[in-house]
Amino acid sequence: MTKANASHAHAIRTPLDWASIAAELDEHGCAVIGPILTPEQCETLATSYDTDGLFRSRVVMARHGFGRGEYRYFSYPLPPLIAELRESLYPPLAEIANRWNEAMGIEVRYPSEHRAFLDRCHDAGQTKPTPLLLRYRPGDYNCLHQDLYGEHVFPLQVAFVLSKPGVDFTGGEFVLTEQRPRMQSRAEVVPLGQGQGVIFPVHHRPVQGTRGTYRVNMRHGVSRLRTGSRHTVGIIFHDAT
Repeated sequence: MTKANASHAHAIRTPLDWASIAAELDEHGCAVIGPILTPEQCETLATSYDTDGLFRSRVVMARHGFGRGEYRYFSYPLPPLIAELRESLYPPLAEIANRWNEAMGIEVRYPSEHRAFLDRCHDAGQTKPTPLLLRYRPGDYNCLHQDLYGEHVFPLQVAFVLSKPGVDFTGGEFVLTEQRPRMQSRAEVVPLGQGQGVIFPVHHRPVQGTRGTYRVNMRHGVSRLRTGSRHTVGIIFHDAT
């Protein structure tokens, strides 16, 4: 049994205040949760990066113009902790996603259970798991981007920091940008502690304006790591082609 498949406590130990989370997402386009993961869970996941059997692929960002650093996509079956995060966070996020789509005039609706949404992805040929583990070292960064992997896209995702800011690394801040129609882009820097997660849009979100609701285009990235090593887990709810 690999470390990441070893004994694990429940990922979400206390109920989350989803009304407050939804309000934060509506107002600011992101919401911080946790700490969700314990220091032991964070260490176990971070040290699993070099365990080849857990992953289906490895991406070196500089080779593709994505930035600097690297990440690995988990393979199925997912480590239990990753699978639990994906399954437990999805239902309340699906409620928010459905409300957002209604506000933006998008017809797509998401089922209440993650398994049903994955069936939709797999029927369309999107069968590759997308949760990933990222590793940054000094000078590494992640360019602003969107995680779109096929026709079926779940509009929210979550990133968890596994390392201790100010201890294991400096720099490496999570960054969101939004481009509102006929306005300059707005940046949001989200400070995260070890085990905390940030929920944010994959592609766009609704914003209420003076003339109704409009879509705001969102991108996310990570600023340059100054010192140390930073590991992050990304929980993406749609699978890839």
